Amino acid sequence: MIFSSENVLLIGSILLFVSVVVGKTGYRLGVPVLLLFLVVGMLFGSDGLGIQFHNAQEAQFIGMVALSIILFSGGMDTKIKEIRPVVWPGILLSTVGVLTTTLFTGLFIYGLSNASFSSLTFSFTASLLLAAVMSSTDSASVFAILRSKNLNLRHNLRPMLELESGSNDPMAYMLTIVLIQVIQSGGFSIGTIVSALLIQFTIGSLCGYLLGLAAVWIINRINISNHSFYPILLLAFVFFTFAFTDLLNGNGYLAVYIAGLVVGNKTIVFKKNISTFFDGFAWLFQIIMFLTLGLLVNPHELIGIALPALLIGIFMIVFARPLSVFLCLLPFRKLNLNSRLFVSWIGLRGAVPIIFATYPVISGVENSNQIFNIVFFITILSLVVQGTTVSYTAQLLGLAAPEENKDTEFGVELPDGIKSIISEIKVTDKLLAMGDCLMDIPLPDNTLVVMIKRDNNFLIPKGKTRLFENDKLLVISENEEELKLVYDRLGIENYSIYKNKL
Repeated sequence: MIFSSENVLLIGSILLFVSVVVGKTGYRLGVPVLLLFLVVGMLFGSDGLGIQFHNAQEAQFIGMVALSIILFSGGMDTKIKEIRPVVWPGILLSTVGVLTTTLFTGLFIYGLSNASFSSLTFSFTASLLLAAVMSSTDSASVFAILRSKNLNLRHNLRPMLELESGSNDPMAYMLTIVLIQVIQSGGFSIGTIVSALLIQFTIGSLCGYLLGLAAVWIINRINISNHSFYPILLLAFVFFTFAFTDLLNGNGYLAVYIAGLVVGNKTIVFKKNISTFFDGFAWLFQIIMFLTLGLLVNPHELIGIALPALLIGIFMIVFARPLSVFLCLLPFRKLNLNSRLFVSWIGLRGAVPIIFATYPVISGVENSNQIFNIVFFITILSLVVQGTTVSYTAQLLGLAAPEENKDTEFGVELPDGIKSIISEIKVTDKLLAMGDCLMDIPLPDNTLVVMIKRDNNFLIPKGKTRLFENDKLLVISENEEELKLVYDRLGIENYSIYKNKL
């Protein structure tokens, strides 16, 4: 079956529906959804149900668009105040860590190519290229697993890994592009590589920061009667940021991530609606990207490279990633051994390396199809071995902590600029002993009960509103400490306090 204008919507809708259903099941079981999306694509592909898709350029374009949205959305969700304490280890992991992983893995691949039992015939630069393509990590599926298990990480590991995963893709991309140029030109100059990396990194950072500020300025000053246009306007900024930066020979992926950081940490109008739009849009394009890559691969071709790919994958998991992590984290004495081991284990490969593996294919690099298949095999290996053991590893190393439960009865959201404290109280017989009307509860000044939930009904309260056991009260206040003191004095134990967002 081949995609055509007549059946693309039919096939696409079926693929999306199956992916969402399978992904939901995998989320509950703690299986990385990325792996399941790839598997769905493979099952529907040329070696499965027969959908023919072999265009690496189209896959690369889809990946480029998807990564731009995903990185921008990830930047928006990253709070600078959370990453500030771990900014330097995160940056070192995303730059020096990627570089050392490329070097260690490249040397191993080159040595494997010269082994008598190996079918690989990579040159030194081609070995480095294959290593560079696989050098970035993907933590999105890791945190999906942690959330499904209601786990959090101690010692600020979560924001550090988020920073690394959001900022190491640009470094891997730059290394991939530079090494392709080196192979095609037939020359190998350290100076050329270093200068190219500096140019892309500098221009990408500068464009991302300035265009992010420009987006904030315009969105806050433009007056659009239809509020639905604001996310679309910001989406246009995302694509413009990537394309304009790339036009200046900077790194577009780094630019959109930094632009997302700027926008996400500034006050903009309709920020909640915009964030919700980008969160859903990012998930849509993740699914599309994973499905596309699953359709692109021919699973029967993975058999021929299984042994060398397995050896390379084990080397990356057991040696290259841990060695790079320990070297990068040497200056940071506060990180204990268990934290370093856990960061080493979260060297999870995802869709990004597969997207980067299409660049050698399109450029016509020798053995590029072999590079693509090896990268795909190692991605699956990484997701199966590392992705399914994230929660267990965190618990084994004593780094897992219960995640704060953010599920509420009322589902109310406040704008970020509002500093009020919201809490929920469950009415008990102890509380009713003071009186069964709302006015009988001695709440502090500047505190209001704004809503009551009784069974499945929501009520607007008044002072004379009668309360019943198991009612839920939504309370808004300006002073958290005073509110807690009153609750303790009244003997109210069943309450939850939230800041800004419920």
